[in-house]
Amino acid sequence: RWLLMFSKPLLIFMLTLFSLILFYCFSILPRRSMRRQMEKYHQTMFAHRGYHCAPKGIPENSMSSFRAAIEHHYGIELDLHLTRDGHLVVFHDHTLDRICHCPGTIELLSLEQLKKCRLSGTSEQIPLFQDVLTLVNGRVPLLIELKIPGYSLKICKKTYDLLRTYKGDYLVQSFHALGLWWFRIHAPEVLRGQLSSRLTKEQLNEPWLLRFLTEKLVCNFFSRPDFISYKLKDLPTFPVSFLSSVFHTPIAVWTLRTREALKTGLQHYSMQIFEKHGKNY
Repeated sequence: RWLLMFSKPLLIFMLTLFSLILFYCFSILPRRSMRRQMEKYHQTMFAHRGYHCAPKGIPENSMSSFRAAIEHHYGIELDLHLTRDGHLVVFHDHTLDRICHCPGTIELLSLEQLKKCRLSGTSEQIPLFQDVLTLVNGRVPLLIELKIPGYSLKICKKTYDLLRTYKGDYLVQSFHALGLWWFRIHAPEVLRGQLSSRLTKEQLNEPWLLRFLTEKLVCNFFSRPDFISYKLKDLPTFPVSFLSSVFHTPIAVWTLRTREALKTGLQHYSMQIFEKHGKNY
């Protein structure tokens, strides 16, 4: 009888709105079956691109930065790209100019071409992922970000081919929901995380709608992540708060560069991705 109190257009609007809210909540749901496996990473601190320090001659995503992280018993966050000839290398940017001071894009260059590059004016080369796995050898956990600039998911299979025989602890994460979907279908035992931030405020090549869906975690519909990795500066935001409070989804926050940010990360979130600079190193 109470339905008669509403006009038909208003009733349709309310039902539509309610349906959209339900669909949104369903879309952002995480995977919950691996919650126990995620517990071991609670309050794990990951050194962002290794425990790097430019004044000390330790470049980001370098073998020396990974050695430093191991020595300090920190987990390691690192980034993977797939070269033109199918090799997995550890590097953050899509182009070489910032770190190597030379032109070129990782995906368009061969390993032999990349071997000529040096990191931040040092003698260090861009590491192969296999060499990093050999170095770490399970001593600290790894947080592996997959860089997928296009729609090819070859990097997912290449990464899994190496990780399936690796004995240490690791997590994979990516902004690219279809990359995480690949692991959902082909390697469901791998713990996976959806990376995000206020992407609609950034000048990026990806379509605005795709950035919006990733920002609001709607792409969880494809990835069904075990954890969310979100930029601390862009928090709080409703989907992250909702998943954390209602489903107790682990949240990793990045990148913590000050004592205040690190304190916030430790107090309110599950995992911390941090850097230290100068006197804090």
